Amino acid sequence: MKDNTKLRHIAKTFSWRFVATLDTILLSWIITGDPWLGVKIGSAEVLTKMLLYYFHERIWFKINLSKDGKTLESRKRHIGKTITWRVVGTLDTMILSWVISGNPLTGLKIGLAEVITKMLLYYFHERFWYHINLGLPDRKH
Repeated sequence: MKDNTKLRHIAKTFSWRFVATLDTILLSWIITGDPWLGVKIGSAEVLTKMLLYYFHERIWFKINLSKDGKTLESRKRHIGKTITWRVVGTLDTMILSWVISGNPLTGLKIGLAEVITKMLLYYFHERFWYHINLGLPDRKH
């Protein structure tokens, strides 16, 4: 059987990046008051975050968290993925925001603001993808 999980992870990477970039642009604009700075920060994240997200997906796909032969409940797994991704994503946002704005405090503010918004968005993104079998053998939810 052909492994289509990479296709799934690429599709998830693009769908998540679209949602997350819009969030970063809006938060950066609100915090800095400069819409173009928001666009610059959001645009810079596109490449770095897509690469980081793809590798995050591949790592989590290979992690087998089971107890007594039973797979970890999907909601707990999604919460774990949400937390680990948010740590990676926030660090990337803080660094890029600092570099682009020239102000470390701006990077910190944007990074901290998106901790909440991105965790909520990411959790619901994972729940949405849980119901899509693209790249996976048919499974019962």
